Amino acid sequence: MFSHVMLGANDIQESKKFYDAILGAMGYKPGVIDDKGRCFYFTKTGVFAISKPINGEPACSGNGSTIGFSAKDPAQADAWHAAGLANGGSACEAAPGVREGAGGKLYLAYLRDPAGNKICALYRVE
Repeated sequence: MFSHVMLGANDIQESKKFYDAILGAMGYKPGVIDDKGRCFYFTKTGVFAISKPINGEPACSGNGSTIGFSAKDPAQADAWHAAGLANGGSACEAAPGVREGAGGKLYLAYLRDPAGNKICALYRVE
């Protein structure tokens, strides 16, 4: 459905360290910085990127926004969460675990990245 997702970052190197760690826990390669200072993570199905805002204002989180990353199992979601906490992220919402809702049972782990963006690792429990 999506070609790419880009989030604002105030310190690209700090955010790259964070995203290299959490995405590395999911098996992705480290991000690549382009000539404009943006950082890109490429997959076969899309691109995730971080960038300083082009308007020169500080990056800020979107109130009510969450970007979700697919985990292959709860252990990977836990590794993602631990890597984030160890690399400049902060915990938010409840501890990683199963939650039930209209979408069925989901294993969810939430973090805020160094710029305050809310992100999640999600595994759909069978």
